[in-house]
Amino acid sequence: MLRTGERTRGRPRSANGASSFHLRWDLAGRFRSVSVTLEVLQPPVVDELHFWALQADFGSRDGAHRGGAHLGLQWHPGHPGSTAVNWGGYDAGGRELRGSSSTMPSRTGNVNTRDLAWLPGVPYRLTVGATPGEPEWWTGTVTPLDPDSREPVAPAVEVRRLHVPGGTELTGFTMWSEVFAPCDAPTVVVRWSDPRATSVDDRVRRPATCTTSYQRHEDGGCANTSSSTDAVGLVQATAVERTVVNGTPLPVAG
Repeated sequence: MLRTGERTRGRPRSANGASSFHLRWDLAGRFRSVSVTLEVLQPPVVDELHFWALQADFGSRDGAHRGGAHLGLQWHPGHPGSTAVNWGGYDAGGRELRGSSSTMPSRTGNVNTRDLAWLPGVPYRLTVGATPGEPEWWTGTVTPLDPDSREPVAPAVEVRRLHVPGGTELTGFTMWSEVFAPCDAPTVVVRWSDPRATSVDDRVRRPATCTTSYQRHEDGGCANTSSSTDAVGLVQATAVERTVVNGTPLPVAG
């Protein structure tokens, strides 16, 4: 139920001009790789940036936080067909992480954001992993999957590698939607599925639940975003009635 005056129309009033909502993995441990499948079920129709990403937090063996980075698809009017991929992040002090040069083109010239002709309804496997033989370097890749078999239909595309000073392991994960469109823009729907991470001792682990988090009205967020589940995975939608409240653990399918 909406509170009187909550924002469902017009532009988000947040500091960066976006309304964001998150699904935090309820999974603790130390990891060397992480992956999840992302599908854009109902794409944007407005020329406004939308960003759907898997965020990975970095740590070191002494338990210190070393920053975080996000790998995901973008609906970005500055790129061909408005489709792009982004792999970038920040160190523990808030400074942008440096990385390798990407072999992928970028019409906007942004080192983090590259042209990628992704398609609605096609699942893409997002993977962040330690780069073999290069300590503190982390590779982000995107793999297109067959919608029925969920098997790869093309080789993984390496976006680039990021250097995370002191970042020797992954310590936590979140999936999120960051939407720069007005709150009442046409509905956009994405789905996340098959989240899994490989621990530093080579065990594959999956979260049993992911917990919802919505940007508060006071922080500029839209009140008509919602996260839910379907038979395949976890769904995030804009411009809909919020049916699942903040802080709800949602079961992960499979």
